[in-house]
Amino acid sequence: MNDILETLDPHQLGNELKQARQKRGLTQADAAGILGVARTTITAIEQGERRIKAGELIKLVRAYGRQVSDFVRPRPVFESFQVQFRSSALRTLDDEAEIQAYITLFEEYCRDYVELEQIMEAPLAQKYPPIYELDGLSPEQAAENAAQEERNRLGLGDGPVPMLRDVLEQDVGLRIFSVPLEPSHKFSAMYSYTPELGGCIALNLLHPAERRRWSLAHEYAHFLAHRFSADVYVADSYQRRPESERFADAFAMYFLMPTSGLVRRYNDIRRKSKISPAVLCTLAHYYGVSVEALTLRLEGMKFLPTGTWDRLHNNGFRVRDAQQQLGLSPLSETDDRLPKRYQYLAVDAYRQERISEGQLAHFLRVDRLEARQIANELRQAMDELDDNQSTNLMAVPTVGN
Repeated sequence: MNDILETLDPHQLGNELKQARQKRGLTQADAAGILGVARTTITAIEQGERRIKAGELIKLVRAYGRQVSDFVRPRPVFESFQVQFRSSALRTLDDEAEIQAYITLFEEYCRDYVELEQIMEAPLAQKYPPIYELDGLSPEQAAENAAQEERNRLGLGDGPVPMLRDVLEQDVGLRIFSVPLEPSHKFSAMYSYTPELGGCIALNLLHPAERRRWSLAHEYAHFLAHRFSADVYVADSYQRRPESERFADAFAMYFLMPTSGLVRRYNDIRRKSKISPAVLCTLAHYYGVSVEALTLRLEGMKFLPTGTWDRLHNNGFRVRDAQQQLGLSPLSETDDRLPKRYQYLAVDAYRQERISEGQLAHFLRVDRLEARQIANELRQAMDELDDNQSTNLMAVPTVGN
């Protein structure tokens, strides 16, 4: 095994061992005790500064509840991506420290996705549009043009966009994950792009569905216009907002609430009743956005007096209570941590014995018992598909998203 270890990238192996240790809830001191070495030795191994020996690897992976094959199997090598804050003013040491662990997890998800595709020989179909140019327009005008073009390209018309994540996964070919980002009041999403991985987005699983949809549209705007610039979306923190952020927020607004459709819907409502907080809640639910976003949009269109949202907010209007009283059901937006296609690929690879049960658990980020349960559930779903599709994920590269 020492010969195999010599061929592995010690930095990548060290990082994988670190992730496995942390998932097991062990400290570096615990790992050092398992090997009978100093804690600094574990630090060196995890940082790739010292190659691990075969006997040491066997002891650690047993303690971590994993298999040696999880760490020594051939892995695809990609150009490393580093998600960064789009505005340099935001890149404080505290911010970097808070988000770095999530960036590492985000990258692991993306790499695992491509590894599964390589194992199953099923590359993701990337139907990317050309990069949008601002062409000297204001960010807001350029965003409205881009939103209309994308809606036309994706065949969305001018109505609401149900299941936005599914649309962008299936019809564009983005890799979209949900990650619980803390502190949740600060971090909304992450975006990155590399030629090998393509466009990748991580949404904050701790946010409600309408906020995740807005963050997804926001990051999609960066993919469209600033494709090669990685991003951490920090909410409500721009005192002087860069043009890139103005473009992304305006794109989200126009993409989720297209002008022509909103005007028609608003006029239909006005003919029947007055615009009330209840109407705003219902209209926001229809478009899958927050009441705040919908109200500010109508203010910008001069359909509501400027400051309407501020007055509602300052008067203690409780959106969730109002939605509950109106019987508005939660938005049916996908909230899986892993794309359905990713899960199907993992289960199909396991079913065809291309990966072990331990590797399945690793790819699904669960223990083996839960991995078996997920595998059984997805198998049943696959068996219900048409016979020509049920066992051939290569023929349906976006199945289940």
